Amino acid sequence: MVTTAPAPAIDIPRIAPARAREVNLAEARAVVDALRALDPADWTRDTACAGWTVRDVTAHMVGQYEELPRPWLMIGRTLRARKRYPRLTPLHGHNQCQVDDRRSVLARDLIALLSRFGPQGVRAADRMPAAVRRRIRLSPLFPESKELPEDSMDYMDRILLARDPWMHRVDITDAAGHELVLDDHDKEIVGQVLLDLALSWRGPPILLDLSGPAGGRWSLSTGAPAVTVRADAVALMRHLSGRAPLDESAYEGAPDARATVAAARVVF
Repeated sequence: MVTTAPAPAIDIPRIAPARAREVNLAEARAVVDALRALDPADWTRDTACAGWTVRDVTAHMVGQYEELPRPWLMIGRTLRARKRYPRLTPLHGHNQCQVDDRRSVLARDLIALLSRFGPQGVRAADRMPAAVRRRIRLSPLFPESKELPEDSMDYMDRILLARDPWMHRVDITDAAGHELVLDDHDKEIVGQVLLDLALSWRGPPILLDLSGPAGGRWSLSTGAPAVTVRADAVALMRHLSGRAPLDESAYEGAPDARATVAAARVVF
Protein backbone atom coordinates (compact mmCIF):
# COMPACT_ATOMS: atom_id res chain seq x y z
CA MET A 1 0.00 0.00 0.00
CA VAL A 2 1.40 3.38 -1.05
CA THR A 3 0.79 6.26 1.37
CA THR A 4 0.89 9.77 0.00
CA ALA A 5 3.39 11.97 1.80
CA PRO A 6 1.73 14.88 3.59
CA ALA A 7 1.98 18.26 1.96
CA PRO A 8 2.83 21.29 4.12
CA ALA A 9 -0.42 23.14 4.77
CA ILE A 10 1.56 26.39 4.78
CA ASP A 11 2.22 25.82 1.06
CA ILE A 12 -1.45 25.78 0.11
CA PRO A 13 -1.79 28.78 -2.23
CA ARG A 14 -4.18 31.55 -1.31
CA ILE A 15 -7.11 31.27 -3.68
CA ALA A 16 -6.92 33.57 -6.70
CA PRO A 17 -9.71 36.13 -7.25
CA ALA A 18 -11.10 34.47 -10.39
CA ARG A 19 -11.27 31.06 -8.73
CA ALA A 20 -12.67 32.60 -5.54
CA ARG A 21 -15.60 33.90 -7.57
CA GLU A 22 -16.29 30.41 -8.92
CA VAL A 23 -16.09 28.88 -5.44
CA ASN A 24 -18.33 31.60 -3.99
CA LEU A 25 -20.97 30.98 -6.65
CA ALA A 26 -20.72 27.22 -6.21
CA GLU A 27 -21.27 27.54 -2.46
CA ALA A 28 -24.21 29.91 -2.91
CA ARG A 29 -25.83 27.28 -5.15
CA ALA A 30 -24.99 24.44 -2.76
CA VAL A 31 -26.65 26.23 0.17
CA VAL A 32 -29.85 26.75 -1.81
CA ASP A 33 -29.85 23.09 -2.89
CA ALA A 34 -29.46 22.00 0.75
CA LEU A 35 -32.37 24.21 1.82
CA ARG A 36 -34.62 22.91 -0.93
CA ALA A 37 -34.08 19.38 0.39
CA LEU A 38 -35.47 20.26 3.83
CA ASP A 39 -38.80 19.11 5.19
CA PRO A 40 -41.07 21.76 6.78
CA ALA A 41 -40.26 20.49 10.27
CA ASP A 42 -36.52 20.92 9.67
CA TRP A 43 -36.74 24.72 9.67
CA THR A 44 -37.42 24.89 13.41
CA ARG A 45 -34.63 22.51 14.40
CA ASP A 46 -31.84 23.88 16.58
CA THR A 47 -28.39 24.23 15.03
CA ALA A 48 -24.86 24.33 16.40
CA CYS A 49 -25.18 28.14 16.41
CA ALA A 50 -26.42 28.86 19.92
CA GLY A 51 -29.99 30.15 19.94
CA TRP A 52 -30.45 29.82 16.19
CA THR A 53 -32.70 27.43 14.33
CA VAL A 54 -32.23 26.38 10.72
CA ARG A 55 -34.54 29.24 9.78
CA ASP A 56 -32.44 31.75 11.72
CA VAL A 57 -29.22 30.57 10.08
CA THR A 58 -30.85 30.96 6.68
CA ALA A 59 -32.03 34.49 7.47
CA HIS A 60 -28.48 35.35 8.55
CA MET A 61 -27.09 34.13 5.23
CA VAL A 62 -29.69 36.12 3.30
CA GLY A 63 -28.52 39.20 5.19
CA GLN A 64 -24.86 38.49 4.52
CA TYR A 65 -25.34 38.24 0.78
CA GLU A 66 -27.73 41.20 0.43
CA GLU A 67 -25.28 43.51 2.21
CA LEU A 68 -22.53 43.06 -0.37
CA PRO A 69 -24.20 45.20 -3.05
CA ARG A 70 -25.95 47.27 -0.34
CA PRO A 71 -23.26 48.09 2.25
CA TRP A 72 -25.49 50.68 3.92
CA LEU A 73 -27.54 47.75 5.27
CA MET A 74 -24.44 46.39 7.02
CA ILE A 75 -23.70 49.77 8.56
CA GLY A 76 -27.31 50.32 9.61
CA ARG A 77 -27.60 46.93 11.27
CA THR A 78 -24.32 47.41 13.07
CA LEU A 79 -25.46 50.76 14.47
CA ARG A 80 -28.86 49.33 15.41
CA ALA A 81 -27.21 46.39 17.17
CA ARG A 82 -25.28 48.72 19.49
CA LYS A 83 -28.58 49.81 21.04
CA ARG A 84 -30.56 46.59 20.69
CA TYR A 85 -27.82 44.14 21.74
CA PRO A 86 -25.27 46.05 23.84
CA ARG A 87 -24.05 42.85 25.51
CA LEU A 88 -23.16 41.19 22.21
CA THR A 89 -20.01 41.84 20.23
CA PRO A 90 -20.53 44.19 17.25
CA LEU A 91 -20.40 41.29 14.80
CA HIS A 92 -22.76 39.04 16.75
CA GLY A 93 -25.20 41.90 17.32
CA HIS A 94 -25.13 42.76 13.63
CA ASN A 95 -25.76 39.11 12.72
CA GLN A 96 -28.71 38.95 15.11
CA CYS A 97 -30.20 42.00 13.42
CA GLN A 98 -29.97 40.14 10.10
CA VAL A 99 -32.10 37.41 11.63
CA ASP A 100 -34.53 39.89 13.18
CA ASP A 101 -35.11 41.61 9.83
CA ARG A 102 -36.46 38.39 8.30
CA ARG A 103 -38.35 37.11 11.34
CA SER A 104 -41.73 37.00 9.57
CA VAL A 105 -40.53 35.74 6.16
CA LEU A 106 -41.73 32.28 5.14
CA ALA A 107 -39.20 29.51 4.59
CA ARG A 108 -39.90 29.24 0.87
CA ASP A 109 -39.41 32.99 0.53
CA LEU A 110 -36.09 32.81 2.37
CA ILE A 111 -34.93 30.28 -0.20
CA ALA A 112 -36.05 32.59 -3.00
CA LEU A 113 -34.21 35.52 -1.42
CA LEU A 114 -31.04 33.47 -1.03
CA SER A 115 -31.29 32.34 -4.66
CA ARG A 116 -31.49 36.00 -5.66
CA PHE A 117 -29.05 37.64 -3.26
CA GLY A 118 -26.37 34.93 -3.37
CA PRO A 119 -25.27 35.52 -6.98
CA GLN A 120 -25.89 39.27 -6.60
CA GLY A 121 -23.59 39.41 -3.62
CA VAL A 122 -20.84 37.43 -5.32
CA ARG A 123 -21.00 39.64 -8.41
CA ALA A 124 -20.89 42.79 -6.27
CA ALA A 125 -17.82 41.54 -4.41
CA ASP A 126 -16.15 40.65 -7.69
CA ARG A 127 -16.79 44.07 -9.25
CA MET A 128 -14.76 45.95 -6.65
CA PRO A 129 -11.08 46.18 -7.71
CA ALA A 130 -8.82 43.95 -5.64
CA ALA A 131 -6.55 46.87 -4.73
CA VAL A 132 -9.51 48.74 -3.26
CA ARG A 133 -10.74 45.67 -1.37
CA ARG A 134 -7.31 45.20 0.19
CA ARG A 135 -7.31 48.79 1.50
CA ILE A 136 -10.75 48.62 3.12
CA ARG A 137 -10.50 47.45 6.74
CA LEU A 138 -13.33 45.57 8.44
CA SER A 139 -12.22 46.33 12.00
CA PRO A 140 -13.72 49.86 12.25
CA LEU A 141 -17.15 48.19 12.09
CA PHE A 142 -16.22 44.81 13.53
CA PRO A 143 -13.20 44.90 15.88
CA GLU A 144 -13.23 41.08 15.84
CA SER A 145 -11.79 41.32 12.33
CA LYS A 146 -8.37 42.04 13.82
CA GLU A 147 -8.22 38.31 14.61
CA LEU A 148 -8.40 37.44 10.90
CA PRO A 149 -5.25 36.62 8.93
CA GLU A 150 -6.04 39.75 6.89
CA ASP A 151 -8.20 42.58 8.21
CA SER A 152 -9.55 43.52 4.80
CA MET A 153 -12.60 43.45 2.58
CA ASP A 154 -10.54 41.39 0.16
CA TYR A 155 -10.16 38.57 2.70
CA MET A 156 -13.86 38.66 3.46
CA ASP A 157 -14.81 38.50 -0.22
CA ARG A 158 -12.28 35.87 -1.28
CA ILE A 159 -12.29 33.60 1.80
CA LEU A 160 -15.16 34.20 4.22
CA LEU A 161 -17.79 34.71 1.54
CA ALA A 162 -17.57 30.98 0.83
CA ARG A 163 -16.39 29.73 4.24
CA ASP A 164 -19.20 31.18 6.35
CA PRO A 165 -22.08 29.82 4.22
CA TRP A 166 -20.22 26.51 3.89
CA MET A 167 -20.07 26.07 7.66
CA HIS A 168 -23.71 27.05 7.94
CA ARG A 169 -24.58 24.48 5.29
CA VAL A 170 -22.88 21.95 7.55
CA ASP A 171 -24.99 23.29 10.45
CA ILE A 172 -28.19 22.92 8.44
CA THR A 173 -27.52 19.40 7.19
CA ASP A 174 -26.39 18.32 10.67
CA ALA A 175 -29.59 19.69 12.22
CA ALA A 176 -31.79 18.03 9.61
CA GLY A 177 -29.88 14.76 9.67
CA HIS A 178 -29.13 15.03 5.95
CA GLU A 179 -25.98 13.98 4.15
CA LEU A 180 -23.64 16.82 3.26
CA VAL A 181 -23.10 16.92 -0.52
CA LEU A 182 -19.45 17.65 -1.36
CA ASP A 183 -17.64 18.39 -4.62
CA ASP A 184 -14.39 20.03 -5.76
CA HIS A 185 -15.24 23.48 -4.43
CA ASP A 186 -15.65 22.08 -0.90
CA LYS A 187 -12.08 20.78 -0.97
CA GLU A 188 -10.84 24.28 -1.84
CA ILE A 189 -12.77 25.81 1.07
CA VAL A 190 -11.26 23.24 3.44
CA GLY A 191 -7.82 23.97 1.99
CA GLN A 192 -8.11 27.68 2.80
CA VAL A 193 -9.05 26.81 6.39
CA LEU A 194 -5.96 24.61 6.65
CA LEU A 195 -3.81 27.40 5.23
CA ASP A 196 -5.10 29.81 7.89
CA LEU A 197 -4.46 27.17 10.55
CA ALA A 198 -0.90 26.74 9.31
CA LEU A 199 -0.29 30.50 9.22
CA SER A 200 -1.19 30.83 12.90
CA TRP A 201 0.26 27.50 14.08
CA ARG A 202 2.87 27.79 16.84
CA GLY A 203 2.58 24.24 18.15
CA PRO A 204 4.53 21.03 17.53
CA PRO A 205 4.64 19.22 14.17
CA ILE A 206 1.27 17.67 13.35
CA LEU A 207 0.12 15.24 10.68
CA LEU A 208 -3.46 15.74 9.51
CA ASP A 209 -4.77 12.57 7.88
CA LEU A 210 -8.20 13.69 6.69
CA SER A 211 -10.71 11.38 5.05
CA GLY A 212 -13.71 12.07 2.86
CA PRO A 213 -14.12 13.93 -0.46
CA ALA A 214 -12.61 17.11 1.02
CA GLY A 215 -9.75 15.28 2.73
CA GLY A 216 -6.05 14.78 2.17
CA ARG A 217 -2.80 14.52 4.09
CA TRP A 218 -1.27 17.72 5.42
CA SER A 219 1.47 18.65 7.84
CA LEU A 220 1.70 21.56 10.28
CA SER A 221 5.24 22.69 11.07
CA THR A 222 8.30 20.61 10.15
CA GLY A 223 9.83 17.51 11.63
CA ALA A 224 8.50 14.19 12.86
CA PRO A 225 4.85 14.61 13.90
CA ALA A 226 4.18 14.78 17.63
CA VAL A 227 0.52 14.02 16.90
CA THR A 228 -1.34 12.37 14.05
CA VAL A 229 -4.95 13.47 13.65
CA ARG A 230 -7.16 11.00 11.80
CA ALA A 231 -10.54 12.52 11.09
CA ASP A 232 -13.08 13.23 8.41
CA ALA A 233 -12.25 16.61 6.91
CA VAL A 234 -15.67 18.03 7.79
CA ALA A 235 -15.29 16.79 11.37
CA LEU A 236 -12.04 18.72 11.67
CA MET A 237 -13.74 21.84 10.30
CA ARG A 238 -16.44 21.53 12.96
CA HIS A 239 -13.72 21.28 15.59
CA LEU A 240 -11.72 24.25 14.28
CA SER A 241 -14.89 26.37 14.23
CA GLY A 242 -15.55 25.52 17.89
CA ARG A 243 -18.59 23.35 17.20
CA ALA A 244 -19.30 20.16 19.12
CA PRO A 245 -18.03 17.00 17.40
CA LEU A 246 -20.45 14.69 15.63
CA ASP A 247 -17.83 12.29 14.32
CA GLU A 248 -15.06 10.28 15.91
CA SER A 249 -11.57 11.72 15.51
CA ALA A 250 -8.40 9.94 16.58
CA TYR A 251 -5.47 11.83 18.13
CA GLU A 252 -2.33 9.71 18.30
CA GLY A 253 0.71 11.09 20.08
CA ALA A 254 1.98 12.98 23.11
CA PRO A 255 -0.76 14.26 25.47
CA ASP A 256 0.59 17.82 25.54
CA ALA A 257 0.63 17.96 21.77
CA ARG A 258 -2.89 16.51 21.58
CA ALA A 259 -4.09 19.28 23.89
CA THR A 260 -2.60 21.87 21.53
CA VAL A 261 -4.56 20.41 18.63
CA ALA A 262 -7.72 20.28 20.74
CA ALA A 263 -7.38 24.00 21.45
CA ALA A 264 -6.80 25.02 17.81
CA ARG A 265 -9.38 27.32 16.23
CA VAL A 266 -9.85 29.11 12.90
CA VAL A 267 -12.26 31.98 12.28
CA PHE A 268 -15.25 30.97 10.15
